[in-house]
Amino acid sequence: MYENFYGFKSKPFQLNPDPKFFFGSAKHTQALSYLQYGLEQGEGFIVITGPIGTGKTMLAQSLLHRIKDSSIEAIQIVTSKLSPDDLLRAIVRKFKMPVENRSKASLLQSIEQHLLALNSQGKRALLLVDEAQNLPAETVEELRMLSNFQRNNKPLLQSFLLGQEELKPIIQSQGMEQFRQRIIASCHLQPLTTEEISQYIKHRLELVSEKPLQIFHDDCYEYIKQKTLGIPRKINLFVDRVLLYGFLNNKRFLIREDLQAVSEEFAEELSTSQPNQESNGVAVEASGQPKANQKVKTISKDARLTDKRILKSLKKIADYLQESIDNKMSISRDLDKLIEQKVALATERPPQLKQEAFKKAIDPVAERAVIEYAISHPDDGQYKASDALREEGVFISGSAVRSIWLKHNLENYSKRVKALEEKVNKEEIVLNEEQLTILEKHMDDNDKRLGL
Repeated sequence: MYENFYGFKSKPFQLNPDPKFFFGSAKHTQALSYLQYGLEQGEGFIVITGPIGTGKTMLAQSLLHRIKDSSIEAIQIVTSKLSPDDLLRAIVRKFKMPVENRSKASLLQSIEQHLLALNSQGKRALLLVDEAQNLPAETVEELRMLSNFQRNNKPLLQSFLLGQEELKPIIQSQGMEQFRQRIIASCHLQPLTTEEISQYIKHRLELVSEKPLQIFHDDCYEYIKQKTLGIPRKINLFVDRVLLYGFLNNKRFLIREDLQAVSEEFAEELSTSQPNQESNGVAVEASGQPKANQKVKTISKDARLTDKRILKSLKKIADYLQESIDNKMSISRDLDKLIEQKVALATERPPQLKQEAFKKAIDPVAERAVIEYAISHPDDGQYKASDALREEGVFISGSAVRSIWLKHNLENYSKRVKALEEKVNKEEIVLNEEQLTILEKHMDDNDKRLGL
């Protein structure tokens, strides 16, 4: 939307990980070096961990991009809670072999035969497991067992694990000693520093600009650090919105006050209509004086600050509210793309093709395939999903994929917010009125979107 205004060749802060935008911060460069070192060794496990949004999937995509023309056949699995058998089926499916109605022994045999065939061609296999923190310990152990497939004392399959911080206790748990002994390198990603944020933003802008641009004042980067905590995914979301703000207000050079205005817009999107006149627990009339005989409502400082359960829950609420910002922006983009696709479908395709696409869009089998793909590949975009489904024999229009994808994301997000509400109620946590109002309003907005 704002690309022409700034003279960009493409969108600089998209959410989908694109290897061409890879930025080598100190930790990301170290992690990528470890992955490349693992490939050179040809054995052992590499483990990369980091908080949500710090760029683990981008690392995986960058590595795949670098080895796509090599003698390594790489496959990537984005995991949910896969059992050992489910993991084997996922690997066999990625190797483009049939999986229906097959026993575990048969699946293992197919994997071994495929690995031996690759070895005969002078090739080897690499398995990248993204979101590995979702794997049960017994499934991680199954990965270790797969590394026992060897020829001439060389492993036929090597595995790299990328996951959130919850992966660490799984690996450190009892019974995982043999797996730990096969880890040859590990790295934990960190949020970007203020200096790295400046380099990160300039790096992305340079990649989409035909000439050097200075869009942000130098004091903007510290403010971006405060608002995003240095998380690359949040930086992308925030800066994308700031650029949109600049376009709408005809500003090609942005200062700290512009960023503050965008932050206020975010806050207004999540707030109720207007603040009532009960502020800080004191009820007041229009004159500004307390109402007669009105009890002053106060919340004990001890009750708000000393109970660790309350602090923990408030942090979760803040995280979910931040996610709502991310989801609103993502949904807005999806709707724009869906409208464009529907217009193109109506104006460019002959009637028989439009009817065929409509039938495929409402096919329940195809719809279920899209939802299953969305669950098992949470970081993939709709375009990638559409291509992958076609490879698996599921033919469905791109606009239908986006419609189903959007509906699934909305329903899934609503469930997560409801789960938070239930947990707050279950733990009998006392929140102040402002916090409760925000949570209730957030639930109402999501219910309305889903027609509940």
